[in-house]
Amino acid sequence: MRMNVSLEPAEPGLRPLSARSVVLSLLLGAHPAELPVKDLVRLVEPFGVGGSTLRAALSRMVTAGDLRRTDAVYRLSDRLLARQRRQDEALRPGTRAWGGDWEMLVITATGRGPAERAELRARLTALRLAELREGVWLRPANLDRALPDTLNSVARTYTARPDEPPHDLVTRLWPLDAWAATARTLLARTAAARTPADRLTAYAAAVRHLLTDPVLPPELLPADWPGEALRTAYAGYQRELAASVGRRERAA
Repeated sequence: MRMNVSLEPAEPGLRPLSARSVVLSLLLGAHPAELPVKDLVRLVEPFGVGGSTLRAALSRMVTAGDLRRTDAVYRLSDRLLARQRRQDEALRPGTRAWGGDWEMLVITATGRGPAERAELRARLTALRLAELREGVWLRPANLDRALPDTLNSVARTYTARPDEPPHDLVTRLWPLDAWAATARTLLARTAAARTPADRLTAYAAAVRHLLTDPVLPPELLPADWPGEALRTAYAGYQRELAASVGRRERAA
């Protein structure tokens, strides 16, 4: 059976920082997601990014469609604003009490090419659905969100009550032990990181991992599930970044 969550390794490899990743991390954590270049220059300095390197990166990011520039202010593009919304939702996903129902989505479209199938799989995974078998996706109905209408052209949705015990079904759909082990490793990494660059790298890995959290009802989770602890740690780091931006703006 396919693994329904893309995990970091048990010892997650932390991606090296680039000027682009520093800028994106700062803007993804800013609300609104825009900063003047003079503030960016100050903010990236602790991460070892110099002014000329920053300006070259900003130019490439505008060309690539990552950023928009108005005068001397850089802001996230629409595509990356959507990523920011997903990141914010990963921090505090809306949930409701679970009454035992499951969301079920059945793919009905045919004749799609490999790229279209891969794109649809990525969309459904981002919605925290898991694939039971080819073309059948489901999850407990505890998320406070509706499936997007754009799926109506390729799938049908249902409310289901599987006969299989819910804990057994969850175990088949998600590698919960592996997810929890990686989350605990990331918690240790974030706690041990000391330099701004090390902390940004560790928390960037943490938010990528949170995007793969199935956000299951508490009654279906193993004991000592670390999802909430990882969210709390990342929320604290976001507040630090926001406070740093605020201090730089007041000092300017």
